[in-house]
Amino acid sequence: MTNEQKLEIVKKYGENDKDTGKAEVQIALLTARLNELTEHFNVHKKDHHSRRGLMVMVGKRRRLLNYLMKTEISRYRTIIKELNIRK
Repeated sequence: MTNEQKLEIVKKYGENDKDTGKAEVQIALLTARLNELTEHFNVHKKDHHSRRGLMVMVGKRRRLLNYLMKTEISRYRTIIKELNIRK
C-alpha cells in the first residue's frame, strides 16, 4: 500500500489528515492491507510466513471492532457497513 493510499484512507475516516489513532482509521487501514494480502495468497498459496502475519492482523482488527462495539455501537455499525465486514 502506498503512502497516498494511506493518506486517502486517513482523510476519509479520520477527523483530519493526521488522525491515525481513531479506531475507524486503524480498522480501515488494516482492512485495506488484509485485502491486499488476500490477493497475494491467491498467487502464492504456500507463503505460510505471510499467512501468519495475516492472522495477526485479523486478530488486531477483531479486537478494535470489539472495542468499538462496546464503546459506541453506532460508530461500529457505520464502519462495518462502509467496509463490508461481516459479523
